[in-house]
Amino acid sequence: MDYVGLGRTGLKVSRLCLGTMNFGPETSEQESFAIMDKALELGINFFDTANVYGWKRGEGWTEQIIGRWLAQGGGRRDQIVLATKVYGRMGELENERRLSAYHIRRACEESLRRLQTDHIDLYQMHHIDPETPWEEIWQAMEILVQQGKVIYVGSSNFPAWQIATANQLAARRHFMGLVSEQSIYSLQTRTIELEVIPVCRAYGLGLIPYSPLAGGLLAGALAKPTEGRRSTEEFQSEVEKHRAQLTQYEDLCKQIGESPSTVALAWVLSNPVVTAPIIGPRTLAQLTDSLRALEITLDEQLLRQLDKIWPGPRGEAPEAYAW
Repeated sequence: MDYVGLGRTGLKVSRLCLGTMNFGPETSEQESFAIMDKALELGINFFDTANVYGWKRGEGWTEQIIGRWLAQGGGRRDQIVLATKVYGRMGELENERRLSAYHIRRACEESLRRLQTDHIDLYQMHHIDPETPWEEIWQAMEILVQQGKVIYVGSSNFPAWQIATANQLAARRHFMGLVSEQSIYSLQTRTIELEVIPVCRAYGLGLIPYSPLAGGLLAGALAKPTEGRRSTEEFQSEVEKHRAQLTQYEDLCKQIGESPSTVALAWVLSNPVVTAPIIGPRTLAQLTDSLRALEITLDEQLLRQLDKIWPGPRGEAPEAYAW
């Protein structure tokens, strides 16, 4: 396993990040434990979750599963960089959501309890909150850092201008600010190439792409579905919408002798701003298959072919759309 610094920090994380969103709703607790144990064995030290995962409001189902896994001991907690998120609604009361200082403090305490740990290595804001001023957000985060409950702060789904604003204001407070951004990014979804990737590079944020396989669309979607998400009407509608591109893509993957999911992951990893794409395995087999992406390098010719099949925004802003 290769390791890389998380943005401008001295923290080293594995080149693949274990996403846990399936733990609970799609993957049993026993299988989730096995996946996390195997991830450690494979050298994956970066685990990502969120307080809303599990999708049972207020329960933090996925965090609870991770907490029980950590409670087994064996040095598990010391071997991982643990990331979770705050923002989503965690109860019926009005202040049980968003990024007020009130909610940040309470949400952090509840995540620590569910995760059965005394600190969160990377505490990520799951979405921008236009109703809360940055002065309030940074004050709340500074207190958590001072208390040792949070080590680093990151963002998710932030526009570029908010990342820049947040870090400029953090610098005025002599606070480190955002060290990472978690955005949707794949061959099929490339909007962040316009401004988010450039701002991450400029401010030294590690980029943690989620859905690098486009929700399974880039993982051999043309194969006949038998069960799970691929058999749903919604997924099949996406397949039909992109069938021409998918046919070209999967034919190209066959020509080079690699699976579509491997090529999709390797393509995301080829971007120098990317720290670690998030893989969200439902099974042990899906976890181990992901490692192949670390073993291959896509040459310039292949990258150009992929760019023709899945064209991006033609570069970064403003050159992508202006002279």
